[in-house]
Amino acid sequence: MSRIIYMDNNATTRMSDGVSQIMRDNLELYGNASSMHTLGRNANAGIEWARGMLSSLLGCGSGEIYFTSGASEANNTVFNTARELIDRGGQRNRIVTTTIEHPSIIETVKYLRGLGYRIDECPVDSTGMVRLDEMERLMGPDVLLVSVMTGNNETGTIQPVARVAQLAHGCGALMHSDATQAIGKIPVDVNALGLDYLSLSAHKFYGPKGVGALYARSGCPLSAFVHGGHQEKGYRAGTYNSVAIIGMGQAAREAGENLQQEHDALWSLRERLRLAIVENIPDVVINGNQEHCLPGTLNVSFPGAEGESILLYLDMEGIEVSTGSACATGSLEPSYVLLASGVPVELAHGSIRFSLGRFNTREDVDTVIEKLPGIIARVRSMSTRRS
Repeated sequence: MSRIIYMDNNATTRMSDGVSQIMRDNLELYGNASSMHTLGRNANAGIEWARGMLSSLLGCGSGEIYFTSGASEANNTVFNTARELIDRGGQRNRIVTTTIEHPSIIETVKYLRGLGYRIDECPVDSTGMVRLDEMERLMGPDVLLVSVMTGNNETGTIQPVARVAQLAHGCGALMHSDATQAIGKIPVDVNALGLDYLSLSAHKFYGPKGVGALYARSGCPLSAFVHGGHQEKGYRAGTYNSVAIIGMGQAAREAGENLQQEHDALWSLRERLRLAIVENIPDVVINGNQEHCLPGTLNVSFPGAEGESILLYLDMEGIEVSTGSACATGSLEPSYVLLASGVPVELAHGSIRFSLGRFNTREDVDTVIEKLPGIIARVRSMSTRRS
């Protein structure tokens, strides 16, 4: 095995050279950013620089950015804020989301439902797109929060977030989007989308793991993430991870500078891979919306072949892919996202997600096409013999 071909960038990305360098350059920035001495002020200056980079990328004010450990924490914070508002009483006591959200929202919904909170999940169509007619039907004067992801992590389908935000605001509700998969791939402007809250993780766009951010529009309600200290305006206590935050700032800077170039390059690679799979492998199904799709995501079902077997054979060839969400790894259950889109169970079991990134090349794609047809044929033949 000469080289790993990594096509699981929706799970996590390799840090960019620029991010690695800026983090190395700041490793000695050990002062507590909350301290008033020189080392503390220097650390704080780096953090505020990163906050500015993120606010520039999202089109918001720097004071509307709150650092977190990642999008899962940010998502939970938004839903906990809604929960606290509901607990105070009043007419608005319902949350609306979708059936294809990230597990950090799906599991939060299950938890809150178990406590008696009212939450509706809007269905999607056969391409994984939120059904706007159903979303409109779910709106009402009792809705407090609407949450719809910007781009799906499994199928890549881009959701009509701006239109949903219009519906939400039309009935007086707050609008949140988990934009984790979209950052650095498509334009994400909180004002153009009409968002009150947005969640993101640095490691999805070539930054470090364990750091992310929550955008909360000025004036919108927000509950404390972690009680204890004054950090993040008192909303998230704890000493700042200065180096990681600075790394995320550099990742945001690069994302803003190279957005269109990266989008076009990823889309070209994705289409090269998609067309070659359809041409060289019989009986395949491309999942998700092919017009409104994140540029690097390709989800394919191979009838008669188990996704786990395909993944393992590709891994032996040095090709890293996924059978779906990384947060569901270890589960033999078919993708709930595909099932929600109406994909039959057997097709969902045979799905592979190729998620390309900045470091993939045409040669990578061509190698996958060279290896994949034989692997699919082999797995299908074994499946046929077992049956």
